[in-house]
Amino acid sequence: MIGQEPLSNSGRYLGLSFLSVASLLLTWLLVTNAGLVSAKVLPSPQALAHELYSLIITGYTGKPLWAHALASLIRTLVGLIAALLVGIPVGLLMGASRVAGALLTPPFSFLRPVPAIALIPLIILYFGIGEFSKIFVIFITASLYIILNAAAGVKSVPQDLIRAGINMGLSRRQLFTHVILPASAPYIMTGIKTATAVSWALVVASELIAAQVGLGYVIMDAATFYRIPDVYIAIAIIGLIGLALETLETYAENRLLHWRGK
Repeated sequence: MIGQEPLSNSGRYLGLSFLSVASLLLTWLLVTNAGLVSAKVLPSPQALAHELYSLIITGYTGKPLWAHALASLIRTLVGLIAALLVGIPVGLLMGASRVAGALLTPPFSFLRPVPAIALIPLIILYFGIGEFSKIFVIFITASLYIILNAAAGVKSVPQDLIRAGINMGLSRRQLFTHVILPASAPYIMTGIKTATAVSWALVVASELIAAQVGLGYVIMDAATFYRIPDVYIAIAIIGLIGLALETLETYAENRLLHWRGK
């Protein structure tokens, strides 16, 4: 059955993933060491490893490399957590109430396709170039995904489940906590995962706002001074941290929604 793969198949797919990554690394090694691509465009793995060691020892612009990564991660998590605290209740309200849905869906649906970077000039105008502006960019975009997914989750709850809960004598509060919320949880989790990915991607855009620390700052500053290895290293760190966040959320989803698909 789908979702119940034998252990042997899981091991095979893991082997294919490893083979894919190994093939890419080998191709990168061969292409750069054979001189087929200029080192100014694509540094070799050895050059990046040497530069990474240098960054770990000396840091970047006087700050440790971990400080840049931590600054970006904190900005992302603060904006994301604020979006969760606001977005989930608002989305549930929009899904449960026709009046709230009619009032709030049009403006949120209008804002969602607008690129976050297009909002940066206005955010600077209203809030200045401080830390709040960087976090607010992430908060605005992440909350839109969470709100719309939470609302869709409530609307997707089968009416048969709701009628069954009413026939069992559940109060409105019990109906929401025991029927509607669990049934819409997969949609909410999808919104959280999407918002997390978008938030982490937006850290580069948010750090364009006069940042002096962060991985986005490292990328922009290194590109300005043509320090290409540093650009690749910062991008790689962003990818690895994003992968770690996705893995943690997938683990939490499997634990919290273990009943899904059964």
